[in-house]
Amino acid sequence: MEKETKLTPYLGDLPQDLPYNLEAEQSVLGALLIDAQCIPTVLQYLKPESFYRQQHKDIFSIIVRMFIASESIDFVTILEQVCREEIFPTDQDAKIYLTQLVQIVPTTGNVEAYARIVKEKYCLRSLISTFEEVIGASREGNTDPNLLMDLAEQGIYDIRQGRDSSGFVHIKDVIIGTYDRLQRLGGEDRADYIGISTGYPLLDNVITGLNKSDLLVLAARPGMGKTAFALNLALNVAKLDKKVAIFSLEMSKEQLVERLIASEGLIASDHLRRGTISTDDWEKIAVATQKLSPLPVYLDDTAGIHIGEMKGKLRRLRDVSLVVIDYLQLMTGGDGKKRSDNRVQEVSEMTRALKIMAKEFNVPVIVLSQLSRGPESRQDRRPMLSDLRESGSIEQDADIVLFLYRDAYYNKESDSPGSAECIVAKNRHGETGTVAFGWDGEHTKFTNPEFGRDD
Repeated sequence: MEKETKLTPYLGDLPQDLPYNLEAEQSVLGALLIDAQCIPTVLQYLKPESFYRQQHKDIFSIIVRMFIASESIDFVTILEQVCREEIFPTDQDAKIYLTQLVQIVPTTGNVEAYARIVKEKYCLRSLISTFEEVIGASREGNTDPNLLMDLAEQGIYDIRQGRDSSGFVHIKDVIIGTYDRLQRLGGEDRADYIGISTGYPLLDNVITGLNKSDLLVLAARPGMGKTAFALNLALNVAKLDKKVAIFSLEMSKEQLVERLIASEGLIASDHLRRGTISTDDWEKIAVATQKLSPLPVYLDDTAGIHIGEMKGKLRRLRDVSLVVIDYLQLMTGGDGKKRSDNRVQEVSEMTRALKIMAKEFNVPVIVLSQLSRGPESRQDRRPMLSDLRESGSIEQDADIVLFLYRDAYYNKESDSPGSAECIVAKNRHGETGTVAFGWDGEHTKFTNPEFGRDD
């Protein structure tokens, strides 16, 4: 008991007014000391910063590092490492405390329940920290309320996503997350950790699918079909039961849905625009709407929306797998206020903000963009990176840049009116190149070249 009293001041070095459960933290660590088979279960819920006591954070870090290195894990090996890193004042203090951790565990069978308690308390502490930051900024009295609300929403969103924004993280802690991700890449839920298929195998082969945190710029001259291609991609992803959010700054929700119905039901798009809908068309519309209605596709046609509003809406929507924005040149700055008369500078700020948004939400973001008239003045009218309109930062900030090109758009006598090209002009993850597509203009639909219209 004398040693326990000696350890008490050392373990009580943190504020007592924050929520934590000492017994739950001790029980988790004690269970890991008794049975290393519990480690994978605990890693699903906890990371070192989830613990309140610094000594507990250090002990958990040691256990996880040893687990990753496939080292033997038991009381003796962990004690040796704890003493080596001088987590306690003396080696005897370390031995006594680890012994107490083993003795306090009611049963290792409940380790998952203990881990949940530790995680809950960590979330509460994170919320308190977030709100204290917002309250502190509010009391200054000179901060834009919209920015404060964005700060609050971002903080809560990060907590939901299990992110820690407290500062630098040591590489050993990042390795823990990387190890877990690599394990899952080879496991049953592999599909959740690789790039989402675009629905076009040839394109997937080049860009490895739609990867999380990527900013993809899809650009083309007006009338080339970039909105149709973006909707095709969105529909393909939604059919994988992935939630898709579409921000349309140019077309209304109803116009977008008309296009989706025409594409999905193989209905001539001009029939829907003109209202010349035949009985056969109505049957196709009924079938198409039955297919589209259950899909997790969410549309927003707010005019002039800015990135701050987008982020707020995405946080409330939650669990989004793909974001599509149509299109960049109709957007306004981060908080909707005009920062500069220089449009190039404003677009540069927006592309940087979109890349940050993709990283924050850990989802692919596809943003459509216009091209300058450069292709019109060349003999070979295929777009190049220099044709991106208004800003070189579009090329700089984007992970992937895609251009659409249809020869029949310029050459009415083209031998291949039903063909199209997707030019991968920039690819941060691999090679560039040109992917062949089929183009079904009647139904505004891009197809895999090996398939016919009915397929």
